[in-house]
Amino acid sequence: MLDLTHAPQTQSWVESANGTSTDFPIQNLPFGRFKRMGQTDWTVGVAIGDQVLDLQQVGLAPSADMGTIMALPVAERKALRLALWSGLCVGSAQQASWQSALVPQSAVALGLPCEIGDYTDFYTGIHHATTVGQLLRPDNPLLPNYKWVPIGYHGRASSIGVSGQTFHRPVGQTLPAGETTPRLGPTQRLDYELELAIWVAQGNALGESVSMAQAEDHVWGVSLLNDWSARDVQAWEYQPLGPFLAKNFATTTSPWVVTLDALEPFRAPATRPEGDPQPLPYLDSVRNRAAGALDISLEVWLQTPAMRAVGVEGQCLSRSSYLDAYWTLAQLVTHHTVNGCNLRSGDLLGTGTLSGPASEQGGSLLELSKGGKQAITLNNGEQRTFLQDGDTVVLKAFAERAGARRIGFGECRGTVLPARHVPTDQHEAA
Repeated sequence: MLDLTHAPQTQSWVESANGTSTDFPIQNLPFGRFKRMGQTDWTVGVAIGDQVLDLQQVGLAPSADMGTIMALPVAERKALRLALWSGLCVGSAQQASWQSALVPQSAVALGLPCEIGDYTDFYTGIHHATTVGQLLRPDNPLLPNYKWVPIGYHGRASSIGVSGQTFHRPVGQTLPAGETTPRLGPTQRLDYELELAIWVAQGNALGESVSMAQAEDHVWGVSLLNDWSARDVQAWEYQPLGPFLAKNFATTTSPWVVTLDALEPFRAPATRPEGDPQPLPYLDSVRNRAAGALDISLEVWLQTPAMRAVGVEGQCLSRSSYLDAYWTLAQLVTHHTVNGCNLRSGDLLGTGTLSGPASEQGGSLLELSKGGKQAITLNNGEQRTFLQDGDTVVLKAFAERAGARRIGFGECRGTVLPARHVPTDQHEAA
């Protein structure tokens, strides 16, 4: 599946794209939306080094609607990537005309990659599921359906924001330990979740399922995702129907979508531990077994207000890998549609929290702090069990492998603000 756009030795006439530390070399070319400072209209761009190429200005975007581009047939998507790669290569005949279509990333506002119609969050991180299960059900941490069916729930698209998002500590109903009457107030157990976002390309008709052979044709690409969670609200409300107010107050995505084409060099076999059941036939394929997984390294960084005050960028709390996910993105698409559900261009599928097998690889504070029982001591002496007001969480990801050029995802950054006023009586709540 590799082609000349993956050649690691290719250089761009955009000099910043050739440095070894850039997330956006010419082998990447992720898509997103941006607007120039002082302008109100969004347009579609591609990240190259520290610049953004305006696709409309160079005649490669049919409209400013990213969803329209995502819906392109596979052959046209590949042709678009090849045209971008050719135009940005050293020696390209397009250099002179494309130069004026470049804008420094520092001089633009980055938005959501597209308008999101629907959002589904899955639970593919088996190490996260097991660790959280041990906190709730020590004798039965992983429920019996987990290894047979991709578990998910429908989230709230309206509260998804882009990197740089700030949000107020959510208010909700909780049941404090030892009490019998719940109370309304700001969450005391605010958490992050390290996830990836899978962006739907072309959709499927209502009533028509997507097979494993077709599934990846329906995926445009991948970005970072932080599904913020109020753990105390979640503990009280989640039975019997699952997440609600504990999850729908804010979700943050990174602005650049790394295409599946760019990720081809980082494919890996989708394997399961010996003794685990193999997927049912509708969730299985030769290609998925051979190359359905993606080797993406993931990191969570925390910057407290005290760190920010002295110019410290933050501290890395954990590192994990998408290779440890139990279900592949193709399996998520196929299972989502097996009942005839129609996905649409621009829909977002979250992977669920991506933790590693080691205790220090937890993709949430719930795991790292053992359910809030064991405080994490930071390098500056501060401690955390859950997030405090003013904390900034930054997710990062990259893919690298011998014989391929390293590519990155940019960052997914979000900051917690203090809670708003809490209603105290019926009249005030109304």
